Amino acid sequence: MKSITILGSTGSIGTQALEVIGQHPDRFSVYALTAGNQADRLIEQARTFHPEVVVIANEQYYNKVKDALADLPMKVYAGSDAIAQVAGMDAADIVLTAMVGYAGLQPTIRAIQAGKRIALANKETLVVAGDLVGRLAAEYNAPIVPVDSEHSAIFQCLAGEAGNPVEKVILTASGGPFRTCTMDELRTATPAQALKHPNWNMGAKITIDSASMMNKGFEVIEAQWLFGMKPEQIEVVVHPQSVVHSMVQFADGAVKAQLGVPDMKLPILYAFTYPDRIATSFGRLDFAACPQLTFEQPDPVRFRNLALAYEAMRQGGNMPCVLNAANEVAVAAFLHGRIGFLAMSDLIEGVMHQAPFIPHPAYEDYIETDRLARELAEHKLPS
Repeated sequence: MKSITILGSTGSIGTQALEVIGQHPDRFSVYALTAGNQADRLIEQARTFHPEVVVIANEQYYNKVKDALADLPMKVYAGSDAIAQVAGMDAADIVLTAMVGYAGLQPTIRAIQAGKRIALANKETLVVAGDLVGRLAAEYNAPIVPVDSEHSAIFQCLAGEAGNPVEKVILTASGGPFRTCTMDELRTATPAQALKHPNWNMGAKITIDSASMMNKGFEVIEAQWLFGMKPEQIEVVVHPQSVVHSMVQFADGAVKAQLGVPDMKLPILYAFTYPDRIATSFGRLDFAACPQLTFEQPDPVRFRNLALAYEAMRQGGNMPCVLNAANEVAVAAFLHGRIGFLAMSDLIEGVMHQAPFIPHPAYEDYIETDRLARELAEHKLPS
């Protein structure tokens, strides 16, 4: 029996993780659940899974959550500091970091410092501060098992290959809802269109990142830190069917790939059970139903965010942190109709050129970089 803390339990990854836990009550229990603003869903989850601790980040919902759970023997807290404290509590064996965006950095670091196994679904943690997070994970002997389908695929392909030289890793991308759109069509794309992902069911922010290919750019940076790759060792190919989740090419030219149906519950479960695999009722891949698996190169002109992510990775230092902060502002502005789809890349690139560069940032530098980059991005938005 493994006890699990879920940071971000009301989002897409968090709710699917609870489905996994619910299907295997003999193997997993829930120690803590945290959410940002979705108080009603958090209350429902707490009444179903009976965690010991519940945290709502938005303090204005504290009384609502506390009163709704008053008849149950669980502790209820509020605020971002409480989430970070819960992440480091001794009782949990695994911490699933499923929060969206920069907010996941502090609690992930706290969980690492507590020596927890990290089931990492918050890619921004490594995008923003990959060097720092990697050093802390080594110092506190905290294993990081990726939950993203692409990085889980690479992780699985590398199993049993210790010592064998890797030539490159190949991340697959669905291409999102705008894969075949022209520049004119992208210029007038609406949030509603961008939120219609063809293969995956994700939250709004991640879905927009997928449509702009910033999500894939983040995954490139994440792969650098997870697998010790150089920028030139990380390739992206567009694979619209989302059957091949990613690949590893070794020094002898052999390529290993991990395939499966597009279902996030499988990499979530693998992160919980690694190195073991257990029987599931998940859907199986039917090769007769997918006679064509196609691959194509991404277009850096139509999807500039991928190129910007590579640029930030090559610069290093605090530049990926700048990239992430500017992107969070840009996505929020697009979702609220303040800027167009292509203008997101203009905004991000402008902030990257303007923000001060710090080659060897400390934790406090990441905090200040995030603040300043958001401020710069806000100033560039139309009033």
